[in-house]
Amino acid sequence: MIQKMFEQFKEIGRDIFLRGLITSHGGNMSARALNQIYITRRFSMLGRLQEKDVIELELGQDNSQIPMASSELIVHTAVYRATGALAIIHTHPLYATLLSMLQNEIIPVDSEGLYLFGKTPVVSPKKTIGSEESAHLVSEQLKNHKIVLIRGHGSFARGETLEEAFMYTTSLESSSFFLWHLKNGYNRNR
Repeated sequence: MIQKMFEQFKEIGRDIFLRGLITSHGGNMSARALNQIYITRRFSMLGRLQEKDVIELELGQDNSQIPMASSELIVHTAVYRATGALAIIHTHPLYATLLSMLQNEIIPVDSEGLYLFGKTPVVSPKKTIGSEESAHLVSEQLKNHKIVLIRGHGSFARGETLEEAFMYTTSLESSSFFLWHLKNGYNRNR
């Protein structure tokens, strides 16, 4: 793998973990270069990535039987085929995931969220992790949105770079934090 690309994976992975968007071995990310996909290994620690934790695959081939690739490979592949994305980040942001269990879309109340992504749809596949249904629902929503939530599971963000996908992910989590606290802690009679 190109050293510069690995450094981006390593830096963004560390930031994802430090921001509390995943557990120690949760989440995954990928980048596309022509017909190649670079994707994190199944159960890799994004906060401590090593070069062996990023796997190179062919986009046009059936990679479903590659045991070391992320369990969400099918979703990443579907998004690359359906959109112009060059990078994808999947995390389990606490507040956004919490809201996904209560709402069908997340509409920010803060300026940054409104400016960056407007709203985030929530999809509800029967099997939430690495399923064909998840791949279809997520890729369809990411045709028109920068980020989508799988109900009770987490977010998928697309971008031209990992940094851009990370920006949407952190902005969604901040917007979700504001929404949760406004709805559950704000006393209008003060």
